[in-house]
Amino acid sequence: MKDIMGLMKQAQAMQSRMKDVQAELETTLVSGQAGAGAVKLMMSAKGALKSIAIDPSLLRAEDKEMIEDLILSAHEQARAEAERVMEEKMKAVTSGMPLPPGMKLPF
Repeated sequence: MKDIMGLMKQAQAMQSRMKDVQAELETTLVSGQAGAGAVKLMMSAKGALKSIAIDPSLLRAEDKEMIEDLILSAHEQARAEAERVMEEKMKAVTSGMPLPPGMKLPF
């Protein structure tokens, strides 16, 4: 019975830390770039796009498709960075908890 109470306390503490981490992820910014920095973007670690910067030399009508591809590539890089940041922060929250291998939080 004592172990269950300890586990419940750990779960409550983890839930509180999880709320803090979720709030922190809203304000944590990650970046991505493509085309040797010709397209750059910033987004929150939760995935909200905050800004896009496009080098003026790219702004020609015939380059439209390339610019779109560069934006997608920069976004993918930023999304991967956001996932890395989120995973790192979640590891800190769940350290010490006996979670099954491969279990991801939040559910």
